Amino acid sequence: MIDKVKGISEILYDDMIDFARRLIKCPSLSGEEEEISQIYIDEMKKLNYDEVFRDEWGNVVGIVYGTEKGPTIMFNAHMDHVDPGDLSEWNGYDPYGAAVDIIEMENEDRTKIEMAEVIHGRAAADVKGGAACQIYSGGILAKLKKLGYSIKGNFMFTGVVLEEPAEQLGMIKLIDETLPERNLNFDGVVSCEATGLKLYLGHRGRVELKITVSGITSHGSAPWLGVNAVNKATKIIDKIEEYYSNNYLQDQNLGKSSIALTIINCTPGALCIVPDRCMITYDRRFVPGETAESCLQEIQNIIDDISKEDKDFRAEVEISAVPRTSYTGKTATIPNVKEAWKIDKEHPFVKAAADGLKGLGEPVMYGYWDFGTDLSVICGRVKKPAIGYSPMQELYCHRPIDRVRTDYMKRALTGNVSIFMELVNISREKFKLD
Repeated sequence: MIDKVKGISEILYDDMIDFARRLIKCPSLSGEEEEISQIYIDEMKKLNYDEVFRDEWGNVVGIVYGTEKGPTIMFNAHMDHVDPGDLSEWNGYDPYGAAVDIIEMENEDRTKIEMAEVIHGRAAADVKGGAACQIYSGGILAKLKKLGYSIKGNFMFTGVVLEEPAEQLGMIKLIDETLPERNLNFDGVVSCEATGLKLYLGHRGRVELKITVSGITSHGSAPWLGVNAVNKATKIIDKIEEYYSNNYLQDQNLGKSSIALTIINCTPGALCIVPDRCMITYDRRFVPGETAESCLQEIQNIIDDISKEDKDFRAEVEISAVPRTSYTGKTATIPNVKEAWKIDKEHPFVKAAADGLKGLGEPVMYGYWDFGTDLSVICGRVKKPAIGYSPMQELYCHRPIDRVRTDYMKRALTGNVSIFMELVNISREKFKLD
C-alpha cells in the first residue's frame, strides 16, 4: 500500500501546492478566519472526505471513515495567523503573495544551508504549509478507499480558530463541546505546528501574568502630591529580573523556565498628569514541576516583599483573561494558560509514528518546541497522546522570512499517511498516558 500511497501523492502534489498557496493568499488574522474556513471546507469536499462541517465557534472538521474499526487519529491545524508586521522587512515579498522560488534554506537539523524551492508568505510556516499536507494526506486515504483498499480507523482533520491569542479557545471548544455534541471522539493527535519533519514531543507551559501597580494621580507640575505608579512599577520590574536571574527550573528536554516583560502601559497616560495605574504583562514559560498557580504565587511573594519595604507600594497580580470573539459572533473568556507537557519517546504512540517514517525510509529525529501549541489541551488537560509532525521549520515562524520548503511538503504528504497507518494499529489500551 505504501507504493500506492507514493503514487497517489505524485498525482496530488501539484494540487496540494496550489492549495497551500491559496491558503497563504487568504488573510486569516485571529477572529477573521471565515473566508479561509470555507476554503478548507471546499477542499475537503473536493477530496471526497466522508463528513465535513463547521461548528458554531468556526472550527472546521473533516473525516475520512475507515472500512475497518480502529482508533480515530486527529490531524490538527489552526486557521489563524499573526500580523505580517512591517512590510518593508519582507525583502520584497508580498506576505499574501505566496510567491514560489528557489533560495538558501536550512536543513532539518540546522547543520547546513542548501538550495530549496519554497513558498513565501505569512503563515507558510505557521501553519498553512502543514495544514495543506494534512488535508491532502486525508485525500490520499479517501482515494485509497475509493480504489477498494481497506482502511483501518478514522482520519479526522481539524482546523481551529483563535490559536494565536494563546488561550486555546478554538481547541477547547472543539474538545469540550463540538465533538461530544456530535458523538465524535478521538484517540490521539498529530499537530502540524512547525517541526521540520521531526517528531516533536512537548513544550514548556505558558501563563500570561498581569500586574497592576497603583499610585495616586496629581498634576505633573507637583509630582510630590501624588504617587507615580510608573516609578513604583520600576521596583517590581527590577525585583522580578533579579529573582529570575537565579531562580528557575530546568527540564532536560524542554529547557529552562523563563519570564519576559511583553507589555507595559499606564493611565491616564496624558500630558501634565502623574499616572495612577501602571499595567505590566509578563509572558512566563514554565516546565513540568511548575504550574500557572505557582508562577502567580512567585510574583505575589515579590509584591509582598516590596510592600513591606515601601508603604506607598500597592500592586496586584492576576492571570490574564480577556474576551475573545470568533468570526461566528460567539464570545468566551478563558484564562491565558498553557500547561507544560511532554510525551516519552518510548510511548507506543511515538514509537508507532517513528515506525511510520521508517517504513518510508525517512530519518527519525526528535525535538521539542520553544513556543506553545494547542497540544497543551490534548496532553496536558485531557491526557491523550500527541506529537507534532510537519514540513515547516520553527526558525521561520512569525518572521518576515516566513516560508515553507516544497520538498519537505512532499515528504510530509506521505509521512502523514504512513504515520496514520501505524497509529491505527495500536490497541486503544496503549494510547493511555501515564
